[in-house]
Amino acid sequence: RVADRLAVGHSIEEALGEIVERLPSRELVVLVSTLVLSARAGGAIVGSLRNLTVTLEQRKETRREIRTQLSQVTVTAYLVPVIGLGSLLLVNAMMPGALDRMTGAFVGQVAVIVSLGLFALGFVLIRRLSKIDV
Repeated sequence: RVADRLAVGHSIEEALGEIVERLPSRELVVLVSTLVLSARAGGAIVGSLRNLTVTLEQRKETRREIRTQLSQVTVTAYLVPVIGLGSLLLVNAMMPGALDRMTGAFVGQVAVIVSLGLFALGFVLIRRLSKIDV
């Protein structure tokens, strides 16, 4: 499509601007900006693309390192509710019928619902705090 638009007489900025609208991506925006600036200034496109390649590789590596560093936080986010439910089931296994007695009373039902809500809130908060946009 870009080649067709260029062949019809559109400027390189218009032709590449359409591809950015169709394919929203940070890397693509940077590529298009580099190509447009090089075309305007008459600069060396090869050198610009080489620098862009290095920069994008560094960003990819940075994302990979961040994901590795945050893997423990991700596991913790999933373990918080699992430990809560597991401890509830463990109490019921150690004292058969404890879960029935606990949920039989209104206060016990409220306590279980509140604790499940707090575990869900902990999961959401840990996941949200560990989300880093690079």
